[in-house]
Amino acid sequence: MTEAPEKKRMVRTALIAGAVVVAMTGMAFAAVPIYQAFCKVTGYGGTTQEAQAAPTQVLDRRIEVRFDANTSPDLPVEFAPKQTSETLRIGETGLAFYRVRNTSDETIVARATYNVTPHIAGQYFAKLECFCFTDRVIAPGQEADLPVVFFVDPEIVSNPDTADINTLTLSYTFFRSTSPEARALREAADGQTS
Repeated sequence: MTEAPEKKRMVRTALIAGAVVVAMTGMAFAAVPIYQAFCKVTGYGGTTQEAQAAPTQVLDRRIEVRFDANTSPDLPVEFAPKQTSETLRIGETGLAFYRVRNTSDETIVARATYNVTPHIAGQYFAKLECFCFTDRVIAPGQEADLPVVFFVDPEIVSNPDTADINTLTLSYTFFRSTSPEARALREAADGQTS
């Protein structure tokens, strides 16, 4: 008689354990897109915002935006900002250029990511145009100037945690893109040059 309740308990425990494993696996796959969405909305980790239009309010207060560039060690490119910094009024639209040059004898497909420091200010730095998060085909020896159009949201002065910030750093990192789309782009580019 005690075997039936014991067996039911074991089956219930096994089902619960299986459900926990399935739920945790699902959460693991969902973690990256959820984290990216969280960063995009909040500016966490220096994630900048995307904007459709510049703000209508431009403050008299100025802020310096410094530009930084990094490359992955396996990417044969020279990558640098064309200017080290720009000082503009808060709310004013800025334009900066980064230059990239393929130093190898092969076509590469690269992608840039970015962040802003101090990280807490990321939510107030908005891009109107950017070369980030898209695969870029760079032929051997090719050089290109990549624009970024941006502004610092006037709301930065309303937040007690960011009100005293006078300098931001916009940092881009270029790395080799290994997505299936990147392979197709590289193969198509190599086919055009053959």
